[in-house]
Amino acid sequence: MSVAPSQLKRTILFPAHEELQARLVDFGGWEMPVNYGSQIEEHLATRQHCGMFDVSHMAAVDVLGENANSFLEYALANNINKLADGQALYSCMLNESGGVIDDLIVYRFGKSYRLVINASTAANDLMHLQTVANKFPGTQLVPRRPDLLGAQDSCGMIAVQGPQALALIGKTIPELNQACQTLKVFFAEKVNTSFGEIMIGRTGYTGEDGAELLIPIQSTVAVWNALLKAGARPAGLGARDTLRLEAGMNLYGQDMNEQTSPKDVGLSWTLDLKSARDFIGKHALMSSPQQYVFLGLVLQDKGVLRSHQVVKTSLGDGEITSGTYSPSMQQSIALAKLPVGIQVNDSVKVVIRDKELSATVVKPPFVRHGKVLV
Repeated sequence: MSVAPSQLKRTILFPAHEELQARLVDFGGWEMPVNYGSQIEEHLATRQHCGMFDVSHMAAVDVLGENANSFLEYALANNINKLADGQALYSCMLNESGGVIDDLIVYRFGKSYRLVINASTAANDLMHLQTVANKFPGTQLVPRRPDLLGAQDSCGMIAVQGPQALALIGKTIPELNQACQTLKVFFAEKVNTSFGEIMIGRTGYTGEDGAELLIPIQSTVAVWNALLKAGARPAGLGARDTLRLEAGMNLYGQDMNEQTSPKDVGLSWTLDLKSARDFIGKHALMSSPQQYVFLGLVLQDKGVLRSHQVVKTSLGDGEITSGTYSPSMQQSIALAKLPVGIQVNDSVKVVIRDKELSATVVKPPFVRHGKVLV
């Protein structure tokens, strides 16, 4: 159900989107840009040069206290003890049934941690995390998104992605230049700059190189404008979705939810089931077999693959979770839950408007670093 425009939340960059004449839509209760004119041009600019995205609707939450490590060991399915200082980790946060409450990135900075959680789930995530944190005395959760209860030192977030992204960031914010040159993928650093302390994380959601910047809220507009002046192309939610799908990355609420096992959506690699460590949902995962394989589809006939379309296979029916037209491949692609036993290169049929169209099963990602891989 959509929210009335007057009730939608807005990021600190909303006036900048209006100035750029963005097409604005309701995205999980936030009024966000879907594009600034051409979704395909924004997509290709990110693949070929540098795109930037307002991701200030996502929520950073700092985890502090002497029991922060023990708390996250129990709250997250992946093992944070693998993290070196400054390193990031992708993980699911599960319920007792093994369903996905959210997927997130956790960064380690010394003995404290920073989570970045999804926009529409942030308030519920925070309630769940606080309930768990209450079992670990002294653990403190500090949200950095201004609308969340208990928020301190509020921040905005900008994702700068593409083959020229790191060079452009370093040129625009000289204090970040060294980090842009030395940071490894899935590492982050906090750097004092003329815009205040910025966390630069070499992470992203596009399949391209680049970084996500966590910026003091009072400086976020200035950083956006500086990146814009340096040549970064503003890109909206439309391009963000086609880029992440080409990169084979899951979208919470579409590819998985609280009723979904990570095993069924290609996320078994994020589950620490071998160590003695207990975590929420582990028992349920250990006792439930995988029901689907999670693979890609490339449509061979004319049409567009969309979520919830039925996939007919030799081993039974599957379902598309995310589908779109790929600007890089100029074909329709999808992620799908398929019966166990289906293999890469198998031919299947997708039911589109009562017609069965041919598709080929592939292994995601479809596109990474500007190259088509399937």
